[in-house]
Amino acid sequence: MTHQEQGITTEAALKILEENGLDGMAEILSVILNEVMILERTQHMNAKPYERTDSRVDYANGFKDKTLNTRTGKLALKVPQTRSGQFYPSTIEKGIRSERALKATIAEMYLNGVSTRKVEKITRELCGMEISSTQVSRLTRQLDEEFEKWRNRPLNQCPIVWLDAHYEKVRVEGCVIDVAVLKAIGVQADGKRSILGLSVSLSEAEVHWRSFFESLVSRGMKGVQLFVSDDHAGLKGARKSIFPSIPWQRCMTHLQRNAAHHCSKTSYREQICTDIKRIYNAYSMEVAQALLKEIVQKWEKKDSHLASWLEENLPEGLTFFKFPRSYWRKIRTSNLIEMINKQVRKRTRVAGLFPNTDSLERLCSAVLIEISDDWESGRKYLTISREVAETTRIDSEIYRKEVA
Repeated sequence: MTHQEQGITTEAALKILEENGLDGMAEILSVILNEVMILERTQHMNAKPYERTDSRVDYANGFKDKTLNTRTGKLALKVPQTRSGQFYPSTIEKGIRSERALKATIAEMYLNGVSTRKVEKITRELCGMEISSTQVSRLTRQLDEEFEKWRNRPLNQCPIVWLDAHYEKVRVEGCVIDVAVLKAIGVQADGKRSILGLSVSLSEAEVHWRSFFESLVSRGMKGVQLFVSDDHAGLKGARKSIFPSIPWQRCMTHLQRNAAHHCSKTSYREQICTDIKRIYNAYSMEVAQALLKEIVQKWEKKDSHLASWLEENLPEGLTFFKFPRSYWRKIRTSNLIEMINKQVRKRTRVAGLFPNTDSLERLCSAVLIEISDDWESGRKYLTISREVAETTRIDSEIYRKEVA
């Protein structure tokens, strides 16, 4: 957006705010979105309005009025059109996707007997509108087709993969149970992050993780050089079963928490966390192993049970030292996927209890697609080294031969 365009938008927004106060937020958002959509169209056409240039790929063709119901209120938008008809602003498309999912989820709550007053209140807060049963079938049909296609899209080389799950309350056969949402995040060969997939399962039992892994492999995931996760038994068992030779990095943050729970005295907890931090901040694998030995000997005198636990478990958190130094801070914990769990929970918390697993899967898919799209069109997360890329390529070739 040019300086002049920014000035016009700011002036219009300030005028609305001055006249209407906070009640004018929807109108302000409309002004801003309209300006951003015009900029998007200019970028799509590769030419400014009325500009004569050989690089132009399309022509402006007026605007189409559209009312968008959001949590802020009704937005009166003028969606820019092009002569080819191939342009649609991603500015509103990304937001609409999650709004659709929220509407469909709440609508299902209504149809499954949740209090009308409660549903209407949540609907107004989240979507700025009430939903009819007719809208439910249309919304869910559109969403399910789009989300199913995304969940089954082909995958490719993913040198680093993070794994984790979080739980949501769902009504299953008349009972309310905690259902696991399994997730996999990968850094692709180009260094950009991508959400590889999700699976709504009854638990994190090994059988469910194994099924999830098999679906990732069947979609083309290959070239994995490292898995990063916590020490959940089901996940660990499935990973060893499907990917027995691929290195595993146990999350150092979880290791610190686990160690604190194994202390015989609560007064030891802060000290052991500091000791573990010294280990994973070491300069090299050799230094880290020497520190581990030193710390085990130190705690043997104070707390023999803790010392034994450290000796057995901490080596599982040192795998990251085998990778390029520029990777270390990002691959030694599962913080990346924990952050995603928090973003998903922000959206699911409003719905509260889900009427069925399809409703939960729909909302989680909407949130994760938005995040993945932003990642894949954004900057690199890691610069994949030539050594790791070459190893990934060789492993992929071996995988293709085995499959053939």
